[in-house]
Amino acid sequence: MATEKELSEFLENVERRAFKQAVYAVRKDEAALDIVQDAMIKLAEKYGDKPASELPMLFQRILQNTIHDYFRREKVRGTWVTLFSGMGNDVEDADGFDLLETYEAEEGSQAAESSADKVERSQVLAVIEEEIQKLPARQREAFLMRYWQDMDVAETAAAMGCSEGSVKTHCSRATHALAQALRLRGITL
Repeated sequence: MATEKELSEFLENVERRAFKQAVYAVRKDEAALDIVQDAMIKLAEKYGDKPASELPMLFQRILQNTIHDYFRREKVRGTWVTLFSGMGNDVEDADGFDLLETYEAEEGSQAAESSADKVERSQVLAVIEEEIQKLPARQREAFLMRYWQDMDVAETAAAMGCSEGSVKTHCSRATHALAQALRLRGITL
């Protein structure tokens, strides 16, 4: 059984990686924060009595399920919004919305640091993150669990609900696609 301290330390260590993973999946910072918070609460409430060794796999499964739940809710919301959007058009609301303001707010780029190496590294990381976002969902999920979360093949397979062979295939395809995309953009690692 995990102690309260072990659970707290686990959640503290996994928070940033889980946020990145959620951002890659939903592409909205606010939604990603909510997803990670919900997943952490679910783990603490329902599985806090499990051994500390089982927490990473349980958390990944909870996080993935929470992300899937988000997409289900968004699909339902989108259906209702579409159904009711044609019922009335408010010109005032349309004038108040500026797409560029929304886009600028979500970009969230950090100011350039003084060191040229740090700037170059941050640019390379941005390109890598951009290319990771372009991966198909299952490849991205497997790649992030294996190489970002440092989960082994068996843990990743259990968290994704697929076979170990599928995880290896998804990871292999993801790494080859990323390597090719980065090469085309002039980046060699």
